[in-house]
Amino acid sequence: MSAESEVLARVESGVGRITLNRPKALHALNRAMCEAMTEALLAWREDDAVKSVLIDHAGERGFCAGGDIRMIAESGAGDASEAKAFFKVEYRLNHLMFEYPKPITAIVDGIVMGGGVGISEPADVRIATERTTYAMPETGIGLFPDVGGGWFLPRLPGQTGVWLALTGARLKAADTVFLGIHSHFLPADALDAFRLILAADPAHPIDVADGLEADPGEAPVEAHLAAIDRLFAFDTVEEIFAALAADGSDWALAQLATLKTKSPQSLKVTLRQLRLGAAMPTFAGNMALEYRLGGRVVRTHDFQEGVRAVVVDKDNTPNWSPADLSGVSEADLDRLFAPLPAGQEWTPLA
Repeated sequence: MSAESEVLARVESGVGRITLNRPKALHALNRAMCEAMTEALLAWREDDAVKSVLIDHAGERGFCAGGDIRMIAESGAGDASEAKAFFKVEYRLNHLMFEYPKPITAIVDGIVMGGGVGISEPADVRIATERTTYAMPETGIGLFPDVGGGWFLPRLPGQTGVWLALTGARLKAADTVFLGIHSHFLPADALDAFRLILAADPAHPIDVADGLEADPGEAPVEAHLAAIDRLFAFDTVEEIFAALAADGSDWALAQLATLKTKSPQSLKVTLRQLRLGAAMPTFAGNMALEYRLGGRVVRTHDFQEGVRAVVVDKDNTPNWSPADLSGVSEADLDRLFAPLPAGQEWTPLA
């Protein structure tokens, strides 16, 4: 296994280890990385020598900042075929992890956003540290919280998932552990001890994490739970805006100001996505829905403009179109959510 490989996969002491190894890009996922992870997980699935799986990253800058957004935007500017091929492989990896028969541990030490959430949320053990920063910031680039966001976010307490998805709020470990996004808090200097003990007891990562976990401190989000549940419970973005404005508290007005910087199209897509995802009977069904959306949304003006403003030019002044919520109709949303032609729908790995 070359040290230059973007994914390092090997078996150590009964643990199948996958290490993300693209530090200059904050381990942002590309298609080859997803394929390499899938290949390793499939090889280990029936291998009795592998008792559990551990996913971590090289370096200290972050776990995974998302997907290869420039490639997705460039593909979306054309026929989106490369973007759709990436989504197909990435979502199959997400689903493989979700259904995996052996325990998976993800050490989420540093930044975890977008695609990084997709390869950590399905894990049984999700370890945050004092360096963890979690967010699903997609509405700020004209996208939506994919990689299973439609499944995981509405299953967080109350309306916190809707709040996170619409605002793109960034959370530290105290909040992520409190909300159940991450299962354990370990100080970064305890991670080596975790790996060492796991090597001695590879079949029981939850027990190992339980034995080492520490207190991440009080969760700032706890003070706002009642407001979140009250103000983000509506089924239209317009009603959420109105409720925040009517509430008038400093916190509510700050959320409203943040929402007004996001793509109106993305806000409406995301709210519908999460409401549908909440009622979805299977994770596979949710991923099929997100695949329909992904191939269409990446071709829209707002995604192209969001990537330009945030990733390419970095002027952070996107020119959304439509510029306000009233310009995004239910018919527009229906077209984005519509089933794909026969033979083009997403399916899990056989």
